[in-house]
Amino acid sequence: MKKTNIKKYVVTAMLSAVAFVLMFIDFPTPLMPSFIKMDISEMPALIASFALGPWWGVIVCFVKNLLNLFLHGQTGGIGELCNFLMGISFVLPAGYIYKVNKTKKNAMVASLIGSVIMAVCSLPINYFISYPIYERIMSLDAIIGMYRVILPTVKNLFECLLIFNAPFTLVKGILCSVITFLVYKKISGFIKN
Repeated sequence: MKKTNIKKYVVTAMLSAVAFVLMFIDFPTPLMPSFIKMDISEMPALIASFALGPWWGVIVCFVKNLLNLFLHGQTGGIGELCNFLMGISFVLPAGYIYKVNKTKKNAMVASLIGSVIMAVCSLPINYFISYPIYERIMSLDAIIGMYRVILPTVKNLFECLLIFNAPFTLVKGILCSVITFLVYKKISGFIKN
């Protein structure tokens, strides 16, 4: 029992470190304002959620953001908090769905459902937490103006989040899921042994 727990902690620590490093490998996305970047740092948390259990994926999300806050944080903890909340909205449901029936098909369904839940949760997280903080640095008109460069007809922040951020978050979840499917089989033996 103790050996199993130690193994889970070690694997979780390694996946958290990989997730932290992946936060730095981001890239701009077409059809998004320049301050929004794509990264795949939820992928190790999804792997932990599938291989060890849903709450281990949450721990990876937490440790990744804690490391980022202390070693690289530039948002006063708000960016990390929002990233953590969106990460759990992705890996926790996906992990629980996969736990019920551990098949490849169910992993795909679980990942897709987790991606959709993360996209839906991105709306209140961004609307009530992220963007009110951004407003302290930049006016809301300037923020919406960055979206209007891409689509001039957007009227307000919620519309920007619905048209741009929610689909972006969905794509991010799907991208993390696809990469997880590509690498999971290769590393699951290492994780389990």
